[in-house]
Amino acid sequence: MIKAVLFDLDDTLFDHRGCAREALRAVQGCHDRFRSMPFDALERAHARFLEELHAEVMLGRMPLENARVERFRRLLASVDVPSAEDLAARIATTYRDTYRTARRATAGAAALLAAVKIHARIAVVSNNLLEEQQEKLRTCGLDEFVDALIVSEEAGTAKPDPAIFGLALDRLHAIPGDAVMIGDSWATDVAGARAAGIRAIWFNPDGAVAPAGETAAPELRSLEPVDRALRMILDTHRD
Repeated sequence: MIKAVLFDLDDTLFDHRGCAREALRAVQGCHDRFRSMPFDALERAHARFLEELHAEVMLGRMPLENARVERFRRLLASVDVPSAEDLAARIATTYRDTYRTARRATAGAAALLAAVKIHARIAVVSNNLLEEQQEKLRTCGLDEFVDALIVSEEAGTAKPDPAIFGLALDRLHAIPGDAVMIGDSWATDVAGARAAGIRAIWFNPDGAVAPAGETAAPELRSLEPVDRALRMILDTHRD
C-alpha cells in the first residue's frame, strides 16, 4: 500500500520551462544582439550559463541574485557585449519580474495532489533553495497539499543522493517500500529514487527516450486525466 508520494517540483508540478521561456522572450527584446539570435539559440546559451551558476548557488558559493546578474553578464559576453554589469543587472531584473508574473502550476497538478492526498502523505523533493520553492508552491496554490518540502539547500545534499529521499521519507514517517517518486529528470528523480529503494515514475511529457541500459520505468506524459495518473501512482507493482 502506498503511504508516501514524493514529487519533484520544477517541470513536474511547476511549469518552470514555460515560465523561463516567457522570461527569456522578454530578455530577447532587451538588446539588439539578442533580437538577432534565433530564440532556440538564445535558450541553449542561457541554459548553459544557468546550469553552471546554479551549481555555485546550491553549494553556497554565490548568492542567488548575484548569480542571476552573472548569468546575463556571461550571456551578453557570449554575443560580444563585454563589461556590461549595469546592463546585465537590468536584464536580470526583466527576467526575474517576467518569470514571477508567469508562475503557474503544470496542468492538472493541483487536482492530482488533492486526489493523492486522500490516500497518502505528500512530499516535494527539490534541488533548489527553500524560500524559492516555498514561494512557488504558495503562488500556485499547491502548498496546502504538501506535508513536507525537502530542498537541497536545507538538506545539505541533492538528488540523486539517496540521503535526500531518505530525509523525505523520515518526514513522512514512511519506508521505501511504501513510497513512490514522480519526477521529470531520469538522472536525479528516477535513478535517485531507485537508489533509495523507492519505486519511480518518470514524468516525461516530451516523450524522451530513457538512457541506454536502464530498466524501463512507468511513464506519465501528463498529469491529466487525474484518475489515470492516480492509478499509476497507487499501483504497488514494483518496476
